[in-house]
Amino acid sequence: MTESSQLPPEERKGLLARGADSDLLHSFLRSKVTIIAAIVTAIYFLGAFLAPLIAPHNPFDLMKISIMDSLIPPVWEEGGQQTFVIGTDDQGRDLLSAIMYGTRISLLVGFASVALAAVIGITLGLVAGYLGGMVDAVIMRIADVQLAFPAILIALLIDGSVHSAMEVTREQSAFWVLVVSIGLSFWVQYARTVRGSTMVERNKEYVQAARVIGVHPIRIMIRHVLPNVTGPVLVIATINLALAIITEATLSYLGVGIPPTQPSLGTLIRIGQDFLFSGEWWITIFPGIALAGLVLAVNLLGDWLRDALNPKLR
Repeated sequence: MTESSQLPPEERKGLLARGADSDLLHSFLRSKVTIIAAIVTAIYFLGAFLAPLIAPHNPFDLMKISIMDSLIPPVWEEGGQQTFVIGTDDQGRDLLSAIMYGTRISLLVGFASVALAAVIGITLGLVAGYLGGMVDAVIMRIADVQLAFPAILIALLIDGSVHSAMEVTREQSAFWVLVVSIGLSFWVQYARTVRGSTMVERNKEYVQAARVIGVHPIRIMIRHVLPNVTGPVLVIATINLALAIITEATLSYLGVGIPPTQPSLGTLIRIGQDFLFSGEWWITIFPGIALAGLVLAVNLLGDWLRDALNPKLR
């Protein structure tokens, strides 16, 4: 049981009232753009993760896919069918269902890569900022070197290394190659932000008092310093989620990503590119619109969170 559930009803109501009167909630409710972005993001999340339940078709079920249904235009175009509202791709898969399933894959890659980057960056940032000296210098120089390698090069390196060292196909390793490559590309932002905040916190009285009474440095970093540096990390994570989705789409578009058998939004756009100039525009346009809408909504939420958590920007 949580501490709040053990409180008397009067105190629980007081907590809810304080939460309703919080500056964060007030800032959210007075911004129409943020509310719309939150609703759009929620629709994307529900559509993606409930795709097996609400999608019109299962685009990955080979028993239900017919090549005779390939390249059917949207329902409002000549030759369109009510069964496929926004058309089908070159393999006969319902494009709306493929977008819903593809959004789920893109979100999973985004969340996993952001989580990996946050764990690496926060850990190294805490260690560098708290210990300082040579440890700080080494970690920051590694971060400087990391910035010279974009996610595309890291993905190509990891992809080649995995396939040469292990007997796995690209379909088996594509998801984790993307997660690791994007995560290794983004950890520097977390490390630098956490390092700067930690260097400020380590000189405050509560940290000095913990040192005096003999608290272990690891416990000080995790229990005392980390909770006070999480605000900027949440903002970076929200914005990086959109960047990770874009990076995944870019890598998949270039062929170093999710295979066509289980396509993400980037893979769908790459598949549609081959048919764009032959008249089958819907195969690439609709996944592109879905990707742009998702990234825009998440970015707007990230911008709001940055402004709401920074009093200087209010």
